[in-house]
Amino acid sequence: MSDDKIKLVLCWHMHQPNYYDTAKDEYILPWTYLHIIKDYVDMAAHLEECEQSAAVVNFVPILLEQIDDYSQQISAWVKNKSTIRDPMLAALGADSVKDYMDASKYPLVQSCLRANEERLIKRFPAYKKLAKLARYCIKNDGYTEYLNEQFLCDMLMWYNIAWMAETVKRENELVKKLITKNGGFSREDRFALLSLIGDLSSNVIPRYRKLAESGRVEISFTPYTHPIIPLLLDFGNARQAVPDMLLPKAKEFPGGEERVRWQYEEGLKVFEEHFGFKPKGCWPSEGGVSDDMLGICEEMGVEWLATGESVLHNSLRKAEMSQHDCIHHSYHVKNSSVKCYFRDDGLSDQIGFNYSSWHADDAVKNLIHHIENIASACKDKNNAVISIILDGENAWEYYPENGYYFLNALYDKLSSHEQIQLTTFSQCNEEVTKVRELPSLTAGSWVHGTFSTWMGDPEKNHGWDLLCEAKRVFDRVMASNTLNIATKELAIKQLAICEGSDWFWWFGDYNPSDSVKDFDDLYRKHLQRLYEILKVPIPQVLYEEISSGGGDPAAGGVMRQGSEST
Repeated sequence: MSDDKIKLVLCWHMHQPNYYDTAKDEYILPWTYLHIIKDYVDMAAHLEECEQSAAVVNFVPILLEQIDDYSQQISAWVKNKSTIRDPMLAALGADSVKDYMDASKYPLVQSCLRANEERLIKRFPAYKKLAKLARYCIKNDGYTEYLNEQFLCDMLMWYNIAWMAETVKRENELVKKLITKNGGFSREDRFALLSLIGDLSSNVIPRYRKLAESGRVEISFTPYTHPIIPLLLDFGNARQAVPDMLLPKAKEFPGGEERVRWQYEEGLKVFEEHFGFKPKGCWPSEGGVSDDMLGICEEMGVEWLATGESVLHNSLRKAEMSQHDCIHHSYHVKNSSVKCYFRDDGLSDQIGFNYSSWHADDAVKNLIHHIENIASACKDKNNAVISIILDGENAWEYYPENGYYFLNALYDKLSSHEQIQLTTFSQCNEEVTKVRELPSLTAGSWVHGTFSTWMGDPEKNHGWDLLCEAKRVFDRVMASNTLNIATKELAIKQLAICEGSDWFWWFGDYNPSDSVKDFDDLYRKHLQRLYEILKVPIPQVLYEEISSGGGDPAAGGVMRQGSEST
């Protein structure tokens, strides 16, 4: 490695919460399988295409389980036409699509409209035409009865084709044939497309495992269901960055440290089952860090973790250290061996929010220009590390062709640049000789360095209070020893699902109503299911709406910018 190269880590975070309703025995929302066929496939393909590339890919274990579940379900359907427990895919593999207009399912036609208007629907004239007619029928009561079997079939097919990975659209003969066919899709077309979705799902994890074994990709993990560890440990951690934050009435999460250890241990177990090795690094859920979680990370064998730039600024301010110090270094907290890396919010948010409207070559040139400026300003480039960390899924639907041209240019230009070394955090751990020290971490997340996205709002706090009460009931029932071993294990897993961060992310009036309703409903269903497993009456409050939303945030609320100034 040349001393004049600056290290650059691209870290893509792959995460979906548990969309499976165990009471109904089906997926309530289709986002996991849609991101499988669109984003996880494309992101692997781009890394495979550029042999000189390097990246960190972070997988949440609950997502790995869902990917594997989809793979197994579709495989069983191919072999013996077993029922698929996702209404969208079940309709694709049904003898009659019209069977899935049943009111007990989420409305098929309306679901097929949940796609990016500019990049997915309008790209295909046939899909655009169908969507226009569908919206008219939905808006005008009584017209949906005129939507015949062929309309429903074509709508469903175009929905799945539009969500398909760009590399698949360009290379797969079946998909190219279906796009050319334009409409009038047959049952055989539907069955063929569903079989392809099964193949893509089955190959996702092996593709990333192969990339990791080749040394070109490092795969890291997050605790099992993506809980915010510092808040499970101590609600007071939320006040380190926001001293006047309103806390939930519960004041603390009962038995938090025990749950944190379980989340880490289960996450590592599931990760190793799928990839065959133990990860070295961790992107903590939402980049949430605190001093009291560092010891647990070290105990679990974590060698590095990453978080937001604002966490570093808050920590430097607390320690009365220079606020003008360069963020592009690895750090460790005093008496801890875990290396900490901090997200460059400006560069990461440019990719997440701004470059989608640029010409791909111009966007990559601009990004490289910023990196070159950072390299010029760093006095010790050999020990500097630029961390670009962002969602590896949701940004690309805002780009033309799912970011195809941007990602091709990104890997090509960065991997061949004379001043830039594409690398991984574990490689940085080995190569960086000067690690800076912090007296402590000011607890916070990658979003503005605070936990305000998940706590402090009355609706978010109400969600926490519901969870804390459920945990108290869980503790009482588990202590009573009235459940058999299998039921206890089921309850433990169900509690973990309820502990995920996503539910609290969506509560609040600044988020869009449709998404808030989806996640509000699903969170309460998960809590209701926990009470059912514990064989305890479900509280009436769990049938009452927590949050209604009403806002119109950037990117529909699925992403946030790391710093308020970016």
